[in-house]
Amino acid sequence: MNRFDNHKGYTRMYQENKLTLGLFFPLESYQGSVPEMDMDKQLKLAKRAEELNFAALWVRDVPLHDPHFGDAGQMYDPWVYLGYIAAHTKEIALGTASIILTLRHPLHVAKAAASVDKLSGERLILGVATGDRPIEFPAFSVDPENRSPFFQESLLVMKKVWAESFPAIKSPRVDMWNGDLLPKPRLGDIPVLVTGHSSQSVEWIAQNSDGWLYYPRNLKFQSELINNWRSLTDGFKPFSQSLYVDLTEDPNHPPIPIHLGFRIGRNPLIGFIESLKNAGVNHVIINLKYGQRPFEEVLEELGEEVVPHFPALTGKPESVS
Repeated sequence: MNRFDNHKGYTRMYQENKLTLGLFFPLESYQGSVPEMDMDKQLKLAKRAEELNFAALWVRDVPLHDPHFGDAGQMYDPWVYLGYIAAHTKEIALGTASIILTLRHPLHVAKAAASVDKLSGERLILGVATGDRPIEFPAFSVDPENRSPFFQESLLVMKKVWAESFPAIKSPRVDMWNGDLLPKPRLGDIPVLVTGHSSQSVEWIAQNSDGWLYYPRNLKFQSELINNWRSLTDGFKPFSQSLYVDLTEDPNHPPIPIHLGFRIGRNPLIGFIESLKNAGVNHVIINLKYGQRPFEEVLEELGEEVVPHFPALTGKPESVS
């Protein structure tokens, strides 16, 4: 019995020996680091992804844009954006990949996450990370050397304030004795995925997370990583990874490596994702940033030809009162 068996987002995405597919916002392909983010298009495509049976939609947490480091994600604050998307969707899981715990106070993160989870009907999957953009730490007056302890503190604080009423907490950034955090998640918990290693040991991640969110690696490395991690977990915990895809018109186009992914036809893509499933991956977040075809066209092809091989799961969570 998994404590998230009645969590709508978790049961749509995760089951042992199963694999589902998600999409990263922004739902567009673009050059450079800043997307167009036409919100009418974004909302229309988010609804279509839900109709096509993708399991999840994912947002990034990019507090400051650094043009020398990488893209700006969906630009909008992840919590505000998730609230907007949650209000216009019904079933699809909503993930963060990932909230930077070292730059945010743990009580703020806990309240925001609980709010989104409640308002969405238990659809939030909370990916968390330590952050890796050098410009952000001085901007927020955070010593990068504190990334590891701040990350551990945040995860432990969040779990405690979700589960308990008026908990007593004494930690580096929290001195809480007479207050309570509301709203509480309906299940008293929210699925938390650690991203990468987040300055932690594999043992710590296995013991303290609800799942692992990782980067694309070769199949041998990924399979060994998953097997080692699962040997340390107490029961099933899901493993997710990202994958950049430039889907070609030729359905049989062999894979050509691009940044953290492939330019590839749909048939080899299906075969590759099946290999990931056999390696123990439970969810693949597809990022179409580098696509050379119209996004809408690619979304339809993925939804009609690829997703049916790895559909959203049909777990029946308890109804939300």
